[in-house]
Amino acid sequence: MKKIFIEIDKLQEEIKTKRPLDKQLLMQIKEYFRIGLTYSSNSLEGNSLTESETKVVLEEGITIGGKPIKDHYEAIGHSEAYDHIYKIYNKKTISEEDIKTLHKIFYFRIDNENAGNYRIRKAFITGSKYPLPEPEEIPDLMEGLCIKLGKLRKKTHCVEFAAMAHKEFVFIHPFIDGNGRVARLLMNLILLQGGYTVAIIPPIMRQNYIQSLELAHKNDKDFIELIARAVKETQKDFLRIFNL
Repeated sequence: MKKIFIEIDKLQEEIKTKRPLDKQLLMQIKEYFRIGLTYSSNSLEGNSLTESETKVVLEEGITIGGKPIKDHYEAIGHSEAYDHIYKIYNKKTISEEDIKTLHKIFYFRIDNENAGNYRIRKAFITGSKYPLPEPEEIPDLMEGLCIKLGKLRKKTHCVEFAAMAHKEFVFIHPFIDGNGRVARLLMNLILLQGGYTVAIIPPIMRQNYIQSLELAHKNDKDFIELIARAVKETQKDFLRIFNL
């Protein structure tokens, strides 16, 4: 795994030479990744909108005939939560309130009552052999997670830290729904705080992504490497766009 982090660091140094970015170019890059990240993150969870349909929904406000309204709400909600991580990344910390806000922004159109609130019912992940925490355990676990994140940030490579935050959050599964989306938003918030681009996990990687998360209960090496490769590919995409 050491090799992938060396490659990431090298690409990061190249990206740094392009900064500061022109404001117009920065906005164009942000909008480019908005579509890709919203589509991919939702698709990983079964959303039926294609990337081009996601673009139409977000940029033109047009609904796609024959597609569930929930899928449209997920696209709009994720896009707005994406905007929010750009509003808060400069503070270099992550609180429970930040995480709850990301979920509320993403989920309120779908289920306003549960948006931004920890689940009060038992839950399980289909296909996983590991039980999720009981509802009454969640507040303490989330408080502990935010404390743990503060410590990890100081001693862990940013990309590894982002992957570990994603993993630890998913294992708690604090919300009734939308945990995967919030986990990836949290991961990308950490990457932005560290000066990196966002990381997009292509839907074609869904099986590897799920399997590596399941294995991460005992050994998170494969999951961290999968996230690192996603970061690397997005870095390369960033540089390709910059050099067009």
